[in-house]
Amino acid sequence: MELKRVKQILSSPADIKVLYEGTSVWIDGVDENTKLATVHARNPLLEERTQVPIKDLIEDDGA
Repeated sequence: MELKRVKQILSSPADIKVLYEGTSVWIDGVDENTKLATVHARNPLLEERTQVPIKDLIEDDGA
């Protein structure tokens, strides 16, 4: 995914599904300098946040 799209998703009120390594995640923030996004799994039992390269995020269009 590109930085511009990550920023659009962060500012959107819509529920946009994003995958990281096959896991559905919420994007909590992005560091434009390092190109890393802070994410956590959508599973309500897993609140642990981690930083991942934005290039490894995939928008899940449901197809």
